[in-house]
Amino acid sequence: MGTSTAYGGPSGGTPLIPSWLGSGGGDSNPPVPDGNGTGGDGPPPPPGPPRRPPLPAPADPGRFTGARTSFTRFANSGGSDRVNLGRAVSRYVSTASGGARKAAQRMGASRSAGTRLLSFLSDAQARGVREALKTLNLENLAGQPIDQVFVGLAEYICPGAGTVDEGIAREAFVETIIELTTVGITDLDALTPDQMQTVFELYATHAIEARLCNDIGTKAITVPADARAALQVQKQLRDFIRNGVSDALSEVRATTPNLTQDRIQSFVDTVYERSFAILQALGDAEADQ
Repeated sequence: MGTSTAYGGPSGGTPLIPSWLGSGGGDSNPPVPDGNGTGGDGPPPPPGPPRRPPLPAPADPGRFTGARTSFTRFANSGGSDRVNLGRAVSRYVSTASGGARKAAQRMGASRSAGTRLLSFLSDAQARGVREALKTLNLENLAGQPIDQVFVGLAEYICPGAGTVDEGIAREAFVETIIELTTVGITDLDALTPDQMQTVFELYATHAIEARLCNDIGTKAITVPADARAALQVQKQLRDFIRNGVSDALSEVRATTPNLTQDRIQSFVDTVYERSFAILQALGDAEADQ
């Protein structure tokens, strides 16, 4: 929630997955036969219109309503209403997003940024921080404190911030940098595999939190009357999300013990999808109490 950029949230009719996400090229024209199609040598007919993928059907315009209502009630409680926290998160995944897989697909920029983050950390562990930075033409950052190194990596990890999706990815990275020292990660040269997992866990947590707040919590986060209540709302939501991400990471890491460079993208995609599935299950469990 921290520095979330509230923009009013998407409308209910917005497609679950944008038509351009994950699509291949679709601008090629059909081949034009020689001649005029009658066996003569006349000019060829004009090219037809470009073939483009069909526009996705608009989603249910009311799909955000249940999640937003529950989130507002949770915020009104000052963070004490765990039932409505669970309902908000579960309904966000199942109804507003169309399930865990589609919820993960909507994290496009954050998944790409998470992949680049893990790729750099993996390279730094394998070849050393200086060599990993040299590959990115950022060797001047070698030897600097970890927060300064990460600030210098920001343009590589999350380039651009022109769209809401890109803004969420960058915001999550900034929040991760702020939180590094509070979890005891201060030496990039001595980063352990468990600490590397913690860095990614923090990033994915902040990314999912920012996505959820931008979609269903843009107005509710201003509901608590005092700062302490607002901080409690934020803490409860963040802890809830981090528990789900942590469980997902543990599951996926168990099946991918050797995280090579060619496996990082699929690893990140799977973690996001499993995180949303676990969050839905955790939300259902809270709602049933």
